[in-house]
Amino acid sequence: MSAQSPSARNETSQSETRWPRQPFTPLQLAIGLAVALFSLGTLAAGLTVGTPNYPIALFGALALATVARFWWPVSFWLDFALFLYGTGILFSALGAGGEIGSSFWLALATLWLLAWLFAERLSQAIAGGSASARFGFIVPTLFGISILLVWELITRGAGIPTILLPPPSMIFDRIMNSWPILLADFRQTILKAVLVGYVLGSGAGFLVAIAIDRSPFLKRGLLPLGNFVAALPIIGIAPIMVMWFGFDWQSKAAVVIVMTFFPMLVSTIAGLNASGHIERDLMRTYAAGYFSTLLRLRLPAAAPMIFNALKINTTLALIGAIVAEFFGTPTVGMGFRISTEVGRMNVDMVWAEIAMAAVVGSAFYGLVTLIERAVTFWHPTVRDGRA
Repeated sequence: MSAQSPSARNETSQSETRWPRQPFTPLQLAIGLAVALFSLGTLAAGLTVGTPNYPIALFGALALATVARFWWPVSFWLDFALFLYGTGILFSALGAGGEIGSSFWLALATLWLLAWLFAERLSQAIAGGSASARFGFIVPTLFGISILLVWELITRGAGIPTILLPPPSMIFDRIMNSWPILLADFRQTILKAVLVGYVLGSGAGFLVAIAIDRSPFLKRGLLPLGNFVAALPIIGIAPIMVMWFGFDWQSKAAVVIVMTFFPMLVSTIAGLNASGHIERDLMRTYAAGYFSTLLRLRLPAAAPMIFNALKINTTLALIGAIVAEFFGTPTVGMGFRISTEVGRMNVDMVWAEIAMAAVVGSAFYGLVTLIERAVTFWHPTVRDGRA
């Protein structure tokens, strides 16, 4: 046996470091087996059922071939190209008209499983260091796109009535054609009710938590009252707030204040108790008073839990404002639009409002997360990328 030269060994080592083989996981094996079975069905149906559909049959053959090499990281992008090809083939089949056969549905199932397999393998490669972390955004992006594509293909292929479930293309068209209305609803619900209620409710919860921490009397008397307020149902609070503060955005902001107050209160109190006795004793040896200890030790230690409450409140504020608008509002607002358009059977407009609320809520949550990373950069969850 001839000895391998140092340069050859070095090249082999660098190649293995760049593209190390990933061990199989049980989930990947199960998905790979499912891809193989459905791609076999796609291939057979594309060739034999009714008029042969050779592009779909080709997609089934390629999907079957990719299972045989799915342990090679270099094949990630080939799988992604195959996903794009399968998407185009299925939309072409819809555009051609005629009856949708079994080959279409088998190809759709194969497409979904192929996207799932790609996401699993890419996630494993990123976690193992064989793929760059900058590709991490591809996994959630592909997941969202896959849901929209499958939604579109199912609703159009199965002929589901749009009043029950409109396709994403119809919802997007409604968004583009109703932008002035959606913008007015956004200003009424988000910029007024949600933001004002979020700031006041979270701020009040934080200040009351500081007062409760300072006073044992308030801890025994006010904290149980906060538990009582948190248990009040929103459908019971909203009509009362409308009667108290009128039909405009002030009553919706009041509902948001009630909903966001208690999560901030509880999280801040728990966070203030997160610092240990050793750290507090050390502050006492430095002759630090209550507020000095609060600013330099206890609030920094409580910051992760405070930001958790702020992230939770982004969702609660949006839900509270929209639901409150069901019980009385001017002729503008996201909740008003949803309740009105449902009565008119304009389901695409309802979904347009839901889509806008989802995008705004996600952006709001992401903004708070970015602020959290900047403020609590020292925390282990931020350093390890888990926040």
